[in-house]
Amino acid sequence: MTNFDYQTPTRLIFGKDVVNQLPEVLKPLGQRVLITYGGGSIKRIGLYAKVMELLKDFDVFELPGIEPNPKYSTSVVEGKRLYNDLDIGGRRIVGEGSVLDCSKAIAAGALYEGETWDLITYKVPTKAALPIVDIMTLAATGSEYDCGGVISRTETNDKIGYIDPHLYPVASFLDPTYTFTVNAKHTAAGVADAINHVCEQYFALPGNDVIDGFCESLIRTLMKWTPVALDKPTDYEARAEIMFACTFGCNGILALGMGQSGWPMHGIEHALSAYYDITHGQGLAIIMPHWMRHILCEKTMPRFVKFGVNVLGISPELPDKEIAENAISGVSNFFKSLGMPMTLREVGIDDSRLAEMAHHVAVNEGLDNPKNFYPLSEKDILEILKAAL
Repeated sequence: MTNFDYQTPTRLIFGKDVVNQLPEVLKPLGQRVLITYGGGSIKRIGLYAKVMELLKDFDVFELPGIEPNPKYSTSVVEGKRLYNDLDIGGRRIVGEGSVLDCSKAIAAGALYEGETWDLITYKVPTKAALPIVDIMTLAATGSEYDCGGVISRTETNDKIGYIDPHLYPVASFLDPTYTFTVNAKHTAAGVADAINHVCEQYFALPGNDVIDGFCESLIRTLMKWTPVALDKPTDYEARAEIMFACTFGCNGILALGMGQSGWPMHGIEHALSAYYDITHGQGLAIIMPHWMRHILCEKTMPRFVKFGVNVLGISPELPDKEIAENAISGVSNFFKSLGMPMTLREVGIDDSRLAEMAHHVAVNEGLDNPKNFYPLSEKDILEILKAAL
């Protein structure tokens, strides 16, 4: 087991109608609020009206229209401009759902005089950020409980994970009823993202029984309840179990005492969604089985065997290689059962830019680090992409 030093400052407020506590949470932070949101789903489900009523005694400003795979040159830049032009006053941002990553970048950029991209690319350290309070409307990223976000810059085909302790939300509201109207595609993609978050940390050496067991339980939970949520979208227990499980994906708990993984599947998928703007979770569902098959070897075999036995219930009496291969097939079949695309061609990606993307990943993602669970060269990355066609 490796050493660790861990702390998370975020308050999680979970359950039905917990958003009613929003004024109480915001009041100590000041009078002015910038609300950020995406394409209008919060209005369709009544959350927008609810929040505006709750904030009737606050000075409220709005930044709508934040895209999925949030874009630096539009949403982040516009958020900082709005903050400066309206003199919002450095109080806090209320962000919902998939826009939280963007809200974190805005929160840091608002208090930095230079270009926010300098912070995102770590050219300069982040020294402060506006306080963030979020209301989640999608179970997926775990951004509500972590200090990071992913920002895309389409003109350079960059998609960068921006991580800094200043980006932890002050508080996060998680009401599973706000996910009742999430469609099947995005429910499945969110779960694929969450399972991948867990696996990026589970497939590491050394492991430890505490975190291995936590990871295995989270994946089993997601595999059990996602089909229920797809069949009965308003099943509260299903939505609650999924939302709770997704929360732990990226806040560091699953890496405690574990070895380094390098997050290779995310590193590869970031290129897919940066170049082609595909749904992140779908890209991960496509890449994950092919990454697994590519790295299966004597060194990695024990982790696949443990995964197969403890997560998928494969008989430990089978030969190790058969368990590992069945585990990989089990992951692929699960995603397929959710209606996920399982090839790059299904999401509009052909072989014309695979080599370019492989090079981009190799240069920018650090997947060849010898400390990683299984270091990947540019050749490895290209082979995985070709296998996923």
